Amino acid sequence: MGRIAGRFARVEPRRRAARLVLGLLADLPRKNCWTIAEWAGETTPDGMQHLLGRAKWDADAVRDDVREYVVEHLHDDRAVLVVDETGDVKKGTSTVGVQRQYTGTAGRIENSQVAVYLVYAGQRGHTAVDRELYVPRSWTLDPDRCRAAGLDEDIVFATKPELATRMVARFLDAGHQAAWVAGDEVYGGNPKLRTALEERGTGYVLAVACSHEVTTGAGKFRADILSKKVPKRAWQKLSAGAGAKGHRFYNWAVIDLADPRPGSRQLLIRRNRSTGELAYYRCYSPASVPLAVLVRVAGSRWRVEEFFQSGKGLAALDEHQVRRYTSWSRWVTLAMLAHAFLAVVRADEHARHPAPDELIPLTCNEIQRLFTTLIVRLVHDAAHRLRWSAWRRRHQARAQVSHYRRQAANQT
Repeated sequence: MGRIAGRFARVEPRRRAARLVLGLLADLPRKNCWTIAEWAGETTPDGMQHLLGRAKWDADAVRDDVREYVVEHLHDDRAVLVVDETGDVKKGTSTVGVQRQYTGTAGRIENSQVAVYLVYAGQRGHTAVDRELYVPRSWTLDPDRCRAAGLDEDIVFATKPELATRMVARFLDAGHQAAWVAGDEVYGGNPKLRTALEERGTGYVLAVACSHEVTTGAGKFRADILSKKVPKRAWQKLSAGAGAKGHRFYNWAVIDLADPRPGSRQLLIRRNRSTGELAYYRCYSPASVPLAVLVRVAGSRWRVEEFFQSGKGLAALDEHQVRRYTSWSRWVTLAMLAHAFLAVVRADEHARHPAPDELIPLTCNEIQRLFTTLIVRLVHDAAHRLRWSAWRRRHQARAQVSHYRRQAANQT
């Protein structure tokens, strides 16, 4: 918290931000301004809501501090930047960026809010270093709606690959190095993103659809058609990295692509050893690299999925109950900081105190339990709990009256 202290002009919001981050790490069944304020000993959620909505501080500057903190402690010359989006199911139409759209969280089209994240994945650990809210075209074409949600009236629609390009550029422009970028088909199928990475000399292994067309010395082919021409001897058994149940072995093949521009370009093909299911990747590197390197980068994409799982489960990345953009950006940035703290402590513990053979290494989940139990657990008296019970019931009564009034007005 000392690293971001200078981003606050006053001591009150700085201290409250610290309590909010501790609340995000606490063992609460549900985390929002109400529950965290009660846990922190405050009498109402007004202060927490003020911190997210109206207090003077710059969430983008704190985001930059999070990035510097992560790179400093998890630095790895072979680190991979992984881009991916995640959706949070929402009700209503007023929450910034919400509309009916596909979200992998629900596995179907739902009323949801989608954000794109950039995850720094190194050997010591991984966590998010940047975020961008996806604002659908239905929003950018409605200036009044954008204004009501705290967005600029002149905001321009940006696709998810464009948001990813923006975040990678910020990371590199800050003076950091990353030799590789990985992502799924949403990003691999976008030629502008691939071109932007190539112009910066940044390698990539980006998934593409089976219908994706590539050009070889023998002509232009769909990826799935080209895979049928690979001879048996060209397949190699390699691990995509260690998972929860051991190494993830697949059969891999690589095909060189024809391109007059500098650099090495390939189509990487992954085949499941049990089902035979195929996956395809467009690859680029400034100089030719072994197949094992491309496989390692392709296998690093699961890190972003693990971040989404632990970021939501441990740091309440998705539990914000806010509607405006400023509040959203501040909540997710502080949640990223909370998760980065766990990732850094985990990396340091693994380096300084290796686990004995009879124990698994400390996980972020276990570090959170120990931290909240031994260091930050707060215990309040019964009077505090009763005051909060009365406050909730009073607030709910006002909300009920307002709801009935709106319902009656609509009926007339």
